Amino acid sequence: WGILRAIVHNLSWLAQRGLRARVGGNQFWYRVEGDARACRAPDVYLVEGVAPDARDRGVWKTWEGHSPAFALEVVSDDRKKDYTDAPADYDAMGTRELVLFDPSATPRSRKRLRWQVYRRVRGHGFVRVFAGNGDRVESAVLGCWIRLVDEAGNDRLRLATGPHGDTLVPTDAERAEDERKAKEAALARAEAAEAELARLRALLTR
Repeated sequence: WGILRAIVHNLSWLAQRGLRARVGGNQFWYRVEGDARACRAPDVYLVEGVAPDARDRGVWKTWEGHSPAFALEVVSDDRKKDYTDAPADYDAMGTRELVLFDPSATPRSRKRLRWQVYRRVRGHGFVRVFAGNGDRVESAVLGCWIRLVDEAGNDRLRLATGPHGDTLVPTDAERAEDERKAKEAALARAEAAEAELARLRALLTR
């Protein structure tokens, strides 16, 4: 779960885009009324038209009018569940974009892929539009990139912007730290200016 925390909690990026949406993860989505087996629990999901601070539903039911516009799945030991079953399941749920991330894949993997992206394409249905082993992938729904980065020896998935995804989107914690540092710098400048003014006044007095 730690690898995804920066995405789940970075709601400020959605606000910057003017997107009213709820982001969450590890909650069950049921797609067939009366069939409890027809469900998925996305590692990360985004559902549009729901306020970010809306009351937690516990579970979601697609027949009640909501489908995940975006979903991200981290591939587990059960590779078939994610490589084969996930695309069909999310297609049935009406998902617009699915990103599969396989942390076990390497640039030299033959049977595993670090990234797979499925999107709903007019006239073609829900199809795979990208597969690769790089360190980043672009999300059409999120309007940014998803990058694999190393933070203090731990792998993390981060949002990034720019033509090639080179600029990381600050997390809420990083933004708060930047604001704190900016306030401290402004205070230091004000104190220095006050000290200089006092020095000049002392010179004039002499």
